[in-house]
Amino acid sequence: MPIASGHDLAGPRPRRTRSSKSVPAAIDPALTDKALAIHARLCPVYGCPIPYFHSLDPLSELVSSLLSHRTRNAESGRAFKALRARYPDWDRMLAAPVSEIEATIAGVTWPELKAPRLQAILSAVQARHGALTLDFLKDMAVKEARAWLEAIPGVGPKTSAAVLSFSILRMPALPVDSHHHRVAQRTGLIGPRVDVGPSHPILRAQLPADWSAQALYDNHEVLMLHGQKVCHHRNPACTRCVLLDLCPEGQGRTGTGGAIREP
Repeated sequence: MPIASGHDLAGPRPRRTRSSKSVPAAIDPALTDKALAIHARLCPVYGCPIPYFHSLDPLSELVSSLLSHRTRNAESGRAFKALRARYPDWDRMLAAPVSEIEATIAGVTWPELKAPRLQAILSAVQARHGALTLDFLKDMAVKEARAWLEAIPGVGPKTSAAVLSFSILRMPALPVDSHHHRVAQRTGLIGPRVDVGPSHPILRAQLPADWSAQALYDNHEVLMLHGQKVCHHRNPACTRCVLLDLCPEGQGRTGTGGAIREP
């Protein structure tokens, strides 16, 4: 099954009416200040430094990340464990019947698409590197490692950053998921037409270049958690949001001009 090059594996996507903007030539210092203020405001709420939730080798993290697209963490976690139980090493999954893989990951979104694409991506890793491993990425710079991963059809910026950040490589890359993206968009860190993929370099450039892997992981996690717990897709809880005075959309929704109102 062919895979669209340069995009994260997520199965069919809803049609978008907004186009993506390219990365600006220079980052507005005011946006850098706001990004740091948001980070400083959210870290005490969500408890930085945040422990890493995975300690997987990078190839396993790639599989886990691909399973997680448009799927709840609980379901993708169960699917990953089921794959590991059936295939003690990824070479066995690469050689397995695709129908068997599909049945094993039945709980995720679009298993009929993800099963053959998982095999295609593992096959691409093996063909390009000569072995089924991504451990060699540790010897690359982040930019080089992400480019290597994103050259594989079906691997996009979210997945490449997740592999480097979440795996035992613990490299300083910034993933952006839909919750992170929503908070960034509503607070004005990115424009209303910037999609998730193009937001990666913009949001990374707003943060200090010398930030550690832990700091960048914390930034992703606190924005993601805030999107899940407060800045909901529908009916965001603006009146109890610690970012209200930094959020133009929240101020418009509440009519407070930035003052936090108790419900």
